[in-house]
Amino acid sequence: MGHYITVATCSLNQWALDFEGNRDRILESIKIAKEKGATLRVGPELEITGYGCLDHFLENDLYLHSWEMYASIINNKETQGILLDIGLPILHKNVRYNCRIISYNGKILLIRPKLWLANDGNYREMRFFTPWQRPRYVESYTLPRIIQKITGQVSVDFGDAVISTLDTVIGAETCEELFTPNSPHIGMSLDGVEIITNSSGSHHELRKLDTRLNLIKEATTKCGGIYLYSNQKGCDGDRLYYDGCSLIVVNGQVVAQGSQFSLDDVEVLTATVDLEDVRSYRAQISYGLQSTTTPVYQRVHVPIELSPHSLTFDFRAVPSKPKDIFYHTPEEEIALGPACWLWDYVRRCNGAGFFLPLSGGIDSCATASIVHSMCILVSRAAANNNEQVIKDARRMANVQDETWKPIDPVDFASKIFHTSYMGTKNSSAATRSRAKKLSEKIGSYHVDLNMDSLVEAVVSVFEVATGKRPIFKIFGGSQTENLALQNIQARLRMVLAYLFAQLLPWVRGRHTGGLLVLGSANVDECLRGYLTKYDCSSADINPIGGISKTDLKKFIGYARDEFKLPVLQEFLDATPTAELEPITETYIQSDEADMGMTYEELSVFGRLRKVSKCGPYSMFLKLYHDWTPGLTPRQISEKVKKFFFFYAINRHKQTVLTPSYHAEQYSPDDNRFDLRPFLINPRFTCASKKIDEIVEQYENGITENIQELTID
Repeated sequence: MGHYITVATCSLNQWALDFEGNRDRILESIKIAKEKGATLRVGPELEITGYGCLDHFLENDLYLHSWEMYASIINNKETQGILLDIGLPILHKNVRYNCRIISYNGKILLIRPKLWLANDGNYREMRFFTPWQRPRYVESYTLPRIIQKITGQVSVDFGDAVISTLDTVIGAETCEELFTPNSPHIGMSLDGVEIITNSSGSHHELRKLDTRLNLIKEATTKCGGIYLYSNQKGCDGDRLYYDGCSLIVVNGQVVAQGSQFSLDDVEVLTATVDLEDVRSYRAQISYGLQSTTTPVYQRVHVPIELSPHSLTFDFRAVPSKPKDIFYHTPEEEIALGPACWLWDYVRRCNGAGFFLPLSGGIDSCATASIVHSMCILVSRAAANNNEQVIKDARRMANVQDETWKPIDPVDFASKIFHTSYMGTKNSSAATRSRAKKLSEKIGSYHVDLNMDSLVEAVVSVFEVATGKRPIFKIFGGSQTENLALQNIQARLRMVLAYLFAQLLPWVRGRHTGGLLVLGSANVDECLRGYLTKYDCSSADINPIGGISKTDLKKFIGYARDEFKLPVLQEFLDATPTAELEPITETYIQSDEADMGMTYEELSVFGRLRKVSKCGPYSMFLKLYHDWTPGLTPRQISEKVKKFFFFYAINRHKQTVLTPSYHAEQYSPDDNRFDLRPFLINPRFTCASKKIDEIVEQYENGITENIQELTID
């Protein structure tokens, strides 16, 4: 006889410190779960506060407001009749914990603190919370008076326990615990826990999703069981985009998968599962033998049934069937992730849209294409009558007509997206033409201007003040003069960008709201420092700052076909150039020639430096095996030394990088992700000597071999 249970997990677009908004989205998810017949609902990690509160977690006010919101949730009649797993931070004995609260019908059953905290990469949970390092230990927690009045409870169990209903046993683990070698779900499964929940705040990185989903599947493949994974989605107010993709897995098989990128603030995923499938799956000798020796979890007993029709056959219950996991391609991830992030950012800061310096190159072209993708997502959501999206779009576009919907992405872009080609005498007709064509196709309000008079005015001020006038290197000037003349053009573009961002809405008849300035420096240029400090890469936010040039080119090829924008092929065919030096019959500035390395090489250097944690010496050794015989050891050593030299002397630029969408593990953003000093000896003398020794040994060996061959 089947023991059918309908369970629900959800992805919520929570926002750090938006207590009431977060509460309302939680309530909406509970309502939807109940409408779908679910008797268990699981939400994301720290869903009441939002996951990304960072140092706000150190403020006591946050804990007060969290309890106030929780009180209003369990006191709401619509939250009755369903087992709830809700996340919030809790102070216990003056120690801060990241917790789950399990409740039913307005009564708290258990507070379960997180055992293992995420504390690397983008995460600093140990800065805010303490891990509960007492496995299977439970003690008493005195509830705040505001909760006591509602539940009639003075204290509840606090610790690592599980919930035992009349028909099953439920355990909880939180985000990082899934990724640990000895995950809690192993011990819980061996102790008879049949349903395991995981509430997460996991962010998007290109090509990362399979790692997460494989671990979720593996959690029940060996031990059997039902696994409910809930994840936050949305920007949450910072560089990360939490990419949802909630999951329900039974015995290693996926029965329900949520969307990874969506403009829906609330997404509830349900599945009907059979407890008998778990019990049959576990009827194996190895499981039985190991389960007899596993430590026992304390059970919190609650006299309720999650499978209300378990005593009779329910003809209405239809078990959910297994399905294949869906993955987006990296090009689709670039089109969707940053677009959703941009939408969250602009609507929540009450912006009137975006301003982008459109240079006619790949990077600004990719940024414009991502905004175009955002407009397409908005139009699709509006066509599906997403009221929140429609409301936000009307406000952003300054449309007073209550019947208007942003169902045409080009029309919507014409109202909220502004671009400008800021040319000089060093600019080419080709880049100007490409920028104009692209703006016409995607619908941006475009301004085409020349800024030579502005550049001349600044240089003239310097000449009057010093009596000297710098000239470009190609005309006989020094490298110092050449660099200064390039930088002043780039920095003036930044000044103009902010001027236009503030005043273009006014020019168009709007007297409130400004535009967010978008940056367009890719992750490789940021890593190498191939940008001017405080130039037009300095902006409010940058959707491509964590994406490599190689991936951006692939994305442009995808966007060309998917968005039907043939003009993008012109950007792919063009040679990347900053156009900051004069163009002559014999010279055209090239990015890769200026940098002394290719973008593909930069990606390799970046991953070895950050992901593989290589210094110059270990990087050289790895590349020696990867790049020979195509390159000689001396050529490899020169490239490695050059990379680390420019990385070191430009490290200071990374301290002021525009906040960027985090998409790559080798991002050099040192505000949180890449904590390295910005004053480094660029020669790396110790490592360089060891590299030189290897090169000399190799070359001496080659010489000796040649001499031996000659003698023979």
